[in-house]
Amino acid sequence: MTETIALVTGATRGIGLETVRQLAQNGVRVLLAGRDRTRAAEAAAKLQRENLPVEPIALDVNDAGSIAAAVAEVERAHGRLDILVNNAGILLDDLAKPPSAQTLEVWRATFDTNLFAVVAVTQAFLPLLRKADAARIVNVSSILGSLTLHSDPTSGIYAFKVPAYNVSKSALNAWTVQLAYELRDTPIKVNAIHPGYVKTDMNAGEGELEIADGAKTSVELALIGPDGPSGSFTHLGQTLPW
Repeated sequence: MTETIALVTGATRGIGLETVRQLAQNGVRVLLAGRDRTRAAEAAAKLQRENLPVEPIALDVNDAGSIAAAVAEVERAHGRLDILVNNAGILLDDLAKPPSAQTLEVWRATFDTNLFAVVAVTQAFLPLLRKADAARIVNVSSILGSLTLHSDPTSGIYAFKVPAYNVSKSALNAWTVQLAYELRDTPIKVNAIHPGYVKTDMNAGEGELEIADGAKTSVELALIGPDGPSGSFTHLGQTLPW
């Protein structure tokens, strides 16, 4: 197995696209996944023009048929998967409303993408990840999922209560811990990361970090060696509180 194969979900723009770029710059063959194959192909073509080993793949993380088709495509083409970066995510909360006023529809849609889709995609690809020598799973979470910091009046996020999004990321962190425990006696490592407050479409470009910096932690955890962590929650090498 001389070539490392990675798949990044939600990768047609923003942090996902940059994660693809940086992994490819490290010599990884990256499958750039997007809901729309045409958009994925267009995004992949831009990176291919930079002579990077990138391939497009259609993957709607909220559609079981699309997930199954993507798994079959990866198995046919590569026979295994070395790295899975669960990057796709959404923020639907109305920032003008308090936690109790967010609609149940917002809660359900947020959890469908930010948690249940991650579980579904990971379950579907796990047989191919087990076929790799030492696979890596990276779940893109957020510091906003930290219950410790949300409970601390002195923390920088204490007043930033975006409930459906925040709680979905808390649940994603919990899923990371559960899966890491299951796989503790295998070479597979599972970690959650906080990309940082990045200038993306999700926050209308109001972040503090450039997109290139926002992708660094995902790439770092995707490329860790056998002595790297599993079941961790980090940002740029720093451990974050759950």
